[in-house]
Amino acid sequence: MKIRPGRSVRNIDATQPWTRYSIRKPRKNYIKALPRTSLLIFNMGTNKPEYDLELSLVSKQDIQLRSNALEAARQVANKYLEKELPGNYYFYVVTYPHHVIREKRFATAAGADRLSQGMSMTFGKPTGVAARVKEGTKVFVLRTFSANRNKAKIALERAIKKLSGKYAIRVEELKPNASQQSSQILPSESDEVAG
Repeated sequence: MKIRPGRSVRNIDATQPWTRYSIRKPRKNYIKALPRTSLLIFNMGTNKPEYDLELSLVSKQDIQLRSNALEAARQVANKYLEKELPGNYYFYVVTYPHHVIREKRFATAAGADRLSQGMSMTFGKPTGVAARVKEGTKVFVLRTFSANRNKAKIALERAIKKLSGKYAIRVEELKPNASQQSSQILPSESDEVAG
């Protein structure tokens, strides 16, 4: 069965958060088996203490992001960074897809109206996992040197194109003492990108 469009699951208020899966008593679960996540790699690049710039992709709205969308955004950003800044960046995913997405599947063949009748608002069968991202939450974080600011910003803008919703790129200058960080939100065309 084909995957449904992202707009069908991105509304964070439409579904109750559901992450319950007991390893001790699997017989008592509504969800018998957890769907696998597409997002498997969370840390990329080389983590060096000398980095003096941190760019974060921050959500400007409450949204649900499926694991395959997060994986697509991670891949496109990391591919660009590997090509342009080999060995001079550290890129990691902050959010984790815990929320189990459920859907009631409908039959589409002849006589399907008799097969598809049943309870409205049914619990549904698990089809995937998503991350529930609140406004102001970091999705990705990228650390590099100040000289690479423009290329790092381009990588995050490419990642935005793979995600639903609106995002901002927050820039922080890293100092040896963590309490002296200055942050600002860069204006960019990607700030108003909507999915």
